[in-house]
Amino acid sequence: MRSGGPYDQLVSEAAGISFTNWEFGWLDGRTTVAGPSWSYPALAAPLLRAAGSALDLDTGGGELLVELAPLPAHTVAVEGWAPNVAVARDRLAPYGASVVTELPGGEDEFDVVLSRHGRLPAADIARLLRPGGTLLTQQVGSDDLADLNAELGAAPPYLRTWTAATAVAALEAAGLVVTDVREERPPLTFADVGAIVQHLRAVPWQVRDFTPERYDRVLRRIDAMIRRDGPLTVTAHRFCVQASRR
Repeated sequence: MRSGGPYDQLVSEAAGISFTNWEFGWLDGRTTVAGPSWSYPALAAPLLRAAGSALDLDTGGGELLVELAPLPAHTVAVEGWAPNVAVARDRLAPYGASVVTELPGGEDEFDVVLSRHGRLPAADIARLLRPGGTLLTQQVGSDDLADLNAELGAAPPYLRTWTAATAVAALEAAGLVVTDVREERPPLTFADVGAIVQHLRAVPWQVRDFTPERYDRVLRRIDAMIRRDGPLTVTAHRFCVQASRR
């Protein structure tokens, strides 16, 4: 990769970012995310206030649960990515939440199950929810940033269709009653090519063979386009589902 110009400086900076959890502060001011019309924390908070127990799937570094504190007396967070486990335990210990690396094995244990951009194992959720318990999930749909992949000439980000309809079908097949469904495709804007590189390094499933070197030619083209025409806007895909156990 050639070096010395503004493009190379942006890409070199992006390549030097290290990631320990799902905090994206280094993108502040360089990406603009409209977000869906709903607020996931605003939907989750009243559920937790009324609950005696809660399970958070794929908690990352525990950022969301801290935002939602105070937490139910029995709160368990699941996180399977090793670099995040220690971060989540340190962050959540003062709030009385335990962090485990596998789904609990019992039944009828939790009043609330949360999954924000995490797994949605419908049968396990049905098993773990108490009768009358509630699931709240916000998911990244399979169309997420698909136009960014197209711009890069990369394969689509997801091999299966993942939409509100497919999630609802899975939850209902597991015996849950779906009570609310929302789905939107808000815009996401990248101010410079470095922000694109940072984003793709942070979420490696978006373009699975991504390296700045492999995509150097097309990234330079996008960099020139941004400098000429302004920020690159692509489309996110989010949906939110609430369900309960009979």
